[in-house]
Amino acid sequence: MTVGYGFNATLKAKPGMGEKLTGLLLSGLDEGKPAASEHCVVYLVCRSAADPDVVHVTEGWTTEEDHHRIFAGQEAQSLIAQVQELVAEESPYTDYVPAGGKAAF
Repeated sequence: MTVGYGFNATLKAKPGMGEKLTGLLLSGLDEGKPAASEHCVVYLVCRSAADPDVVHVTEGWTTEEDHHRIFAGQEAQSLIAQVQELVAEESPYTDYVPAGGKAAF
């Protein structure tokens, strides 16, 4: 499947909550959750090596419309609400249209 839309977000967790935030974001891969959708082609969660309370998320979706449709659902809105409880400040967010690359885990 081709990635037609994606974004990066950098989340600063409340002090000492980086591990919990990371776990919560990774739960987005569980069945029925947003990142488990066939339309989510890339879902990468990383912690900063310099600051354990900084978490980076990279997502790649088939289309921007698919992303917005999935995130309008109840599961996604619930996950977003839980994430917001752990985040200390507004997060930088950069959307993009992928040109190519490689992902292997």
